[in-house]
Amino acid sequence: MTSPTTTAPPAPRASAQAPVNRRPMKKHQYPLSLRLKRSWRLYVLLLPPFVYGILFMWAPLYGLQMAFKDFSVALGINGSPWAGLKYIEQFVTSFQFGAVIRNSLVLNFYELIALFPLPIVLALLLNVVRNMKFKRTVQMITYAPYFISTVVVVGIIIMLFSPSGGIVNQVIVGMGGESTDFLSSSFFRHTYVWSGAWQTLGYSAIIYLAALAGIDPQLHEAAKVDGASIVRRIWHIDLPGILPVMVTLLILNMGSMLSVGFEKVLLMQTPLNLDVSEVIDTYSYNVAFASSIPQYSYAAAIGLFKSVIAVIMLVLANWLARRVAKTSLF
Repeated sequence: MTSPTTTAPPAPRASAQAPVNRRPMKKHQYPLSLRLKRSWRLYVLLLPPFVYGILFMWAPLYGLQMAFKDFSVALGINGSPWAGLKYIEQFVTSFQFGAVIRNSLVLNFYELIALFPLPIVLALLLNVVRNMKFKRTVQMITYAPYFISTVVVVGIIIMLFSPSGGIVNQVIVGMGGESTDFLSSSFFRHTYVWSGAWQTLGYSAIIYLAALAGIDPQLHEAAKVDGASIVRRIWHIDLPGILPVMVTLLILNMGSMLSVGFEKVLLMQTPLNLDVSEVIDTYSYNVAFASSIPQYSYAAAIGLFKSVIAVIMLVLANWLARRVAKTSLF
């Protein structure tokens, strides 16, 4: 008996052309019209800050040329004659230059040293609280003052600390002390800085709470198993976890070292504290709008000088952070 013979299937015919290996297109390779159509909602959300930046950040740069011109309202910016570095030299050589720069730096450094650690401490303490009701109550109490306008805050300060009838001075006098003017030259900086701490403490802690929320909980669990206390876990886990955020905010604060809260300083300014409250922002405002002869070019030169110094301090702070903390903004 013979076994049936099996025939092999015919081999497939080779195609005339090799298959084309097409790689999928990346998102940035899609046409702009297709990307706009697919993500139009994101572009709509981007539109308001873009328009705001154009109108209030880029368009005003056109007026910087006033710092180099003898500006006249009748001639306009383009028609006014060029003055070169006349007004910048006038500001640098003026007798008020040293006092204005000193007041701005002292007030900013005082505010930075006093207020920069407080939101970090508040965020670290709130992060270890397990009673959610208590935690939300503290957050609400500390967040609320931030949404009070500066005018109202200064009004509260004047009513509380007024030497004639203020609640604080009434308590001091009732305890046998003497009435104190908390807006005088001796107390102006303390009143300004610590009222700012009351107003901005809770709001400034939000970004640190967000950074703490991104830390892996397994790190804390492992530390608990090893017997680490809360203080040890904060020092070795939480602080290193928020260090990049701390460095970034410190660099940004250094960049605005000459920019004091203009509205608050101006509202708290009196003839009795002018020797410590006249900062670069209020000085340029008084030169441009409060003097008998407005000097718009001189005020523009002061503002330009402040911006250049701010950029230099920002770059130096970023370089120092890269060398010391191994992290930087750019």
